[in-house]
Amino acid sequence: MTAQPPLLEVQSLRKTYARATGVFAAASTGERFSAVDDVSFQVQTGETFAIVGESGCGKTTLARMILRLIEPDTGKILFDGQDLRLLSPRELTRQRRAMQMIFQDPFASLNPRMRVGEIVAEPLAIHHAELNKKQRLDRAAEILNRVGLKEDAIPRYPHEFSGGQRQRIGIARALILRPKLIVADEPVSALDVSVGAQVLLLLQELQQEFSLTYLFISHSLPVVAQLADHIAVMRAGKFVEFGPAEFILRSPTADYTRTLLAAVPEVPRQPNL
Repeated sequence: MTAQPPLLEVQSLRKTYARATGVFAAASTGERFSAVDDVSFQVQTGETFAIVGESGCGKTTLARMILRLIEPDTGKILFDGQDLRLLSPRELTRQRRAMQMIFQDPFASLNPRMRVGEIVAEPLAIHHAELNKKQRLDRAAEILNRVGLKEDAIPRYPHEFSGGQRQRIGIARALILRPKLIVADEPVSALDVSVGAQVLLLLQELQQEFSLTYLFISHSLPVVAQLADHIAVMRAGKFVEFGPAEFILRSPTADYTRTLLAAVPEVPRQPNL
């Protein structure tokens, strides 16, 4: 049997920035530091690949480069067989239908001036101009219902919802184009533990229902233990260790991974639902 090619393959990705100095960090020393340094990995269709590391390690920069929200210095990003760095703007827009992001902050990621129905339906307005407003809002209502929000959410504004509900709105917006890949950047870090657990459970259910592939960014090994098939541990722009989740959680080889594990009393591994 021929092995299935990965949905996402990252090859030797690098990103550097000028090192700032001065009282307000407005001036540059001319030196550069590596935010992401020679990172390579593959993500198979239907799996959850988690990238774990402390704040500032480069994991969010990496995620945004994969979506071409930040331009890499060097390297390749192969998604569904295409090198994203070689696509024209029009081709990249078309490919982005299959790649969506769930953001960390459910308060800042939703436009406070837009109604929830407009927020969720906005990707349809961009990528499916053939749909009229009613058709877009009908689809928004359908996906909102699937993430646990009723149709009466459509005319309301984000400030009328709790943090967990706002994150569900963000998830609905990411799902409405039926993407293949979702990049989830710390999707539960701004939520309390019980609400975050509910959102993780929802993400598990949606993954199976919509055949989603997740690139899951987090600073917390206990969080990714709930979802991940493979885990990469990132420090100072590099992967210090990566492999199957069970191996990383139970038998880590890198001192840094052991330090992250030691910071929590126990890392539970729940069976897939």
